[in-house]
Amino acid sequence: MALYGADEFSPIIWTGSSVRLMDQTRLPMEELWFETSDYREIVGAIRDMMVRGAPAIGIAGAYGLALAAMELSRTANGGFSDELGKAGIEIKNARPTGANLAWAVDRLLCVSRSAQSVEEVVSDLTAEAVKIHKEDSAFNHEIGKYGASLIPWGSQVLTHCNAGALATGGYGTALGVIRTAWSDNRIERVFATETRPLLQGARLTAWELVQSGIPATLVSDSSVGQLLRKGMVQAVFVGADRITANGDVANKIGTYPLAVMAKETGVPFYVAAPTSTLDLSLSTGDEIPIEERDASEVLEFAGKRTAAIGVDALNFAFDVTPNRYVNAIITEKGIVRSPYRRTLSALLEAEVA
Repeated sequence: MALYGADEFSPIIWTGSSVRLMDQTRLPMEELWFETSDYREIVGAIRDMMVRGAPAIGIAGAYGLALAAMELSRTANGGFSDELGKAGIEIKNARPTGANLAWAVDRLLCVSRSAQSVEEVVSDLTAEAVKIHKEDSAFNHEIGKYGASLIPWGSQVLTHCNAGALATGGYGTALGVIRTAWSDNRIERVFATETRPLLQGARLTAWELVQSGIPATLVSDSSVGQLLRKGMVQAVFVGADRITANGDVANKIGTYPLAVMAKETGVPFYVAAPTSTLDLSLSTGDEIPIEERDASEVLEFAGKRTAAIGVDALNFAFDVTPNRYVNAIITEKGIVRSPYRRTLSALLEAEVA
């Protein structure tokens, strides 16, 4: 299988027998790539956030399962299918909140069931993983086109966390909208939140915006209310890790209060995500499993203790924004608005048809 992921910038590159991942924990100070042919190391990279962002995690997970199939084709003694299923569960459990990881693994497992031999499973899974990667990059460009049309000329926009090329197969979702709008001369400046505690906005989104030549200003998470109240922002764009049937949105912690403040100040709040992020099996956001990460991420900074000794910490990685705060959801199939239970269902039904 030919190299994939190198034509347009992607944090994930498939070589045919291994995966290269940009280690996002080292950005922006160091651009370091990590290469592996061991699916267990893919699981670790997802868990440790070397690769992060729901679409990118899904792509990495798909390649991880393809690597697991390669390994098992050499080592499994009659239990190939069972062992492949176990590897799939291990990959899916790496991070539970985002929908894309389980979606990608399940898609590959479904493909594997129609294969006639172990060799065919390996070939089919590899091809399907590459297909998922290609689709995601193409879908992001479509999301960018749809989303850019929502931005008034001369706007300043705000984004939270990182929903750019680093979080996807290439180009980005929320940041893809911003990149397209910048190319169309619709926006003048982007405000990016730091996104505590791991600073994905300061480290990753700011890095992407600088690389793209887009004027950017970094702000603390607690500054957004002031920006919105003073009329300095005309629209907010964020990505998503899971969207339920009623349009509730799980995204990086801090998204919910940002959406509340946007509604209070009359600023439209938009969510950009591929349809693979939709999970219509869940009725509302209350059913989404919310990942809790190690307390050290809050108690320390750059490996040094910053909190008082003896205090503990609660470290939710995500929060859920109720649908009433979401003006529209932008997908590669188009823009949908409330009532989301009807419009999201219709979107997927049209996709099947």
